[in-house]
Amino acid sequence: MFASIQHSVKRELNDWVNRGFDRTLRLAVTGLSQSGKTAFITSLVNQLLTLDQYDNSHLPLFAPARNKQILAVKRVDQENWSIPRFDYEANLACLKQQPPVWPTSTRGVGEIRLAIRFRRSDGLLRHLKQEGTLYLDIFDYPGEWLLDLPLLETSFKQWSQSLQKLDFGVRQQLAQNWLKQVAALDLSAKADEEVLARLAKSYTDYLFECKAQGLQFIQPGHFVLPGEYQGAPALQFFPLTQLSPQQWQQLEQHGGQDSYFALLQKRYEYYREKIVKRFYQKYFSKFDRQIILADCLTPLNYSQQAFNETKESLRQLFGNFHYGNRTLLHRLFAPQIDKLLFVASKADHVTVDQLPNLISLMRQLVQEGGQHVNFAGVKNDYTAIAAIRATKPVSVKDNGQMVKALQGVRSKDNQTVTLFPGSVPSRLPNADFWQQNRFEFDQFEPLPLESERIPHLRMDTVLQFLLADKLD
Repeated sequence: MFASIQHSVKRELNDWVNRGFDRTLRLAVTGLSQSGKTAFITSLVNQLLTLDQYDNSHLPLFAPARNKQILAVKRVDQENWSIPRFDYEANLACLKQQPPVWPTSTRGVGEIRLAIRFRRSDGLLRHLKQEGTLYLDIFDYPGEWLLDLPLLETSFKQWSQSLQKLDFGVRQQLAQNWLKQVAALDLSAKADEEVLARLAKSYTDYLFECKAQGLQFIQPGHFVLPGEYQGAPALQFFPLTQLSPQQWQQLEQHGGQDSYFALLQKRYEYYREKIVKRFYQKYFSKFDRQIILADCLTPLNYSQQAFNETKESLRQLFGNFHYGNRTLLHRLFAPQIDKLLFVASKADHVTVDQLPNLISLMRQLVQEGGQHVNFAGVKNDYTAIAAIRATKPVSVKDNGQMVKALQGVRSKDNQTVTLFPGSVPSRLPNADFWQQNRFEFDQFEPLPLESERIPHLRMDTVLQFLLADKLD
């Protein structure tokens, strides 16, 4: 026990010193489910680990690599031993298979730490020491858990009423079975835990059906990916979306302490305080820089409702991160995010001439929610990338003219196809647009590795934005 305490104190002291000299950078890779976080981290780590002093042509827009400032990059032990290691080796092994397969989606928290040794080219410290080391801490976690963070400032009633506003269209159809069971329940009666567990299971089934229809606003996130809480009473509750204001008032005034209504509230509060809050405090309150990944293409394949839920989900994220300049005092005592990059993933699923539209669409998806960031001294930008390439750009003749197209192995039938994926809207589609257009953006398998370096699209722009100023 003493050794554990000693290690914890040493870890905190090292972190404090490294922050004071700006030698540690904690990167939050955030994004909704299926946005490509695991693929992104795997590629980012790979691009850095494969840097050398001879050929860095795979990252032409990353100035420290182009200028041969980076001397070496290696993986080192993470400071916090209680967090599982991000399984970079297993992910790379997936890509080395014949044929290659995508790495497994994240089902728990993971961390990886890199030590980047570099030659200084600017700044006061270059007069004291020509070489320096930047420690880069990168965290991975399930996207399903991300949307639990807004619950931190939401009561059970507010949460229920917010979900009530989403109860239309596809959701309304999918919820019929669960809502029918809840309607038959006397919420003022003494609670039976078996009944509560059964209804919570029905609600969880409904959430899985929503995910299958491309709907992203899934709360609570641990219901669909429970991790260590599988089967725990903390996950056996559900929102009351069918209640009128009068029914809420009546239950609040007359519902007994042992009623279904009271127990639902207690379990929600427990979930919020003991699971969500602890998760936030442990992982999300001390980041320096942040990437928000979004798959803007797949929701277009489903429905206007699915696309709008993606938009709303992204906009809800900003209230749970601390944005502002990283002065010395902030680095030591109150770390804040000073750079924020919005990234549209799967950019190789469209032709290169559609990238400006994809970036514009990403910008508009988050524009309203991110406006306050511009006034907090946070440098932010938008881009589109493919962390792991899945297609090759080709040109084909169509009616006597050469047109841009894509070639890759299509996931649904494992067939090599050459196709034109269509145009990406540059603005948020309105209702009329959805009635007149149908999107069919295919999913592809990863390209085979021809070397140790993972093929990518525009990852060098990401590294330039995130790291270049720390390697001067």
